[in-house]
Amino acid sequence: MEEVNLSVVTEFIFRGLCKSKELQTFLLVPFSILYLMTVVGNFLVVFLIITDPHLHSPMYFLLANLSFIDLCLSSVTTPKLTTDFLKDNKTISFGGCMSQILCVHFFGGGEMVLLVTMAYDRYVAICKPLQYFIIMDRKKCIWLVLISWIIGLGHAMSQLAMILHLPFCGPRVVDSFFCDIPLVIKLACTDTHTLGILINADSGFLATTCFIVLLISYTYILLTVSLKSKDGASKALSTCTSHITVVVLFFGPCIFIYLWPLSITWVDKFLAVFYTVITPLLNPAIYTLRNKEIRNAIKRFINQHMNSRDAF
Repeated sequence: MEEVNLSVVTEFIFRGLCKSKELQTFLLVPFSILYLMTVVGNFLVVFLIITDPHLHSPMYFLLANLSFIDLCLSSVTTPKLTTDFLKDNKTISFGGCMSQILCVHFFGGGEMVLLVTMAYDRYVAICKPLQYFIIMDRKKCIWLVLISWIIGLGHAMSQLAMILHLPFCGPRVVDSFFCDIPLVIKLACTDTHTLGILINADSGFLATTCFIVLLISYTYILLTVSLKSKDGASKALSTCTSHITVVVLFFGPCIFIYLWPLSITWVDKFLAVFYTVITPLLNPAIYTLRNKEIRNAIKRFINQHMNSRDAF
């Protein structure tokens, strides 16, 4: 009898963002628009970088990968969130829940490492401009991106392995809008206190390591350039500001969720929304608004489209 599988839960139930049916109906349109803007914005960045020869450089190659990851990360949770606004019974299968956990940590972990890679790219471009295209050649860029995907996958698999075989035999209500590990393990029919610490330590180690490396990298860049010239420092600051903004917006919620859990439901839900819905939208907006080359690429695309229409 000891060998009997206790995992009898076949689906989980989401409580969603709120209990009010009226508020859920009201939120349907804003969240649908946010997701549409996320898809269009990130797809536009990827499309422009692929099709415009002026953007065929290491920095934009990395930016295209960032936009693709943001598109995927948002697509893991936001479509289900919006459709659940119309449902009274918000359910997800056990396999679907595990898939959400795997994908969120895969894309999230990959983005953390990719942001470190982008910081390295900025370091080479600003501190060693004459050697930039030698150091950041095509082969190295591809390897750096592959490493970010591999680390993201390894992180996600390690997270999933720790919870996949937990016995779920009773409670099945997840007080959120997607399957987040800290909430799911609370539903297991066993003591998960030690496991929770291990899981948070795993995610926290990756997030903290990447965040510290990023802080050191951008501080070193700005200090190095400021010692050479004030004009160079202002240009470096302008170049790095968009990167630093993205880093703060992405890592802030992660640190609170995994390293400094508040156990306040509405705060946790707000951070989860910010992490999975808002940040993937802000990233292309920040880079597009602050990047002159991207804005020029948009203008060139519009002019080419208008000229081709006039030709017919």
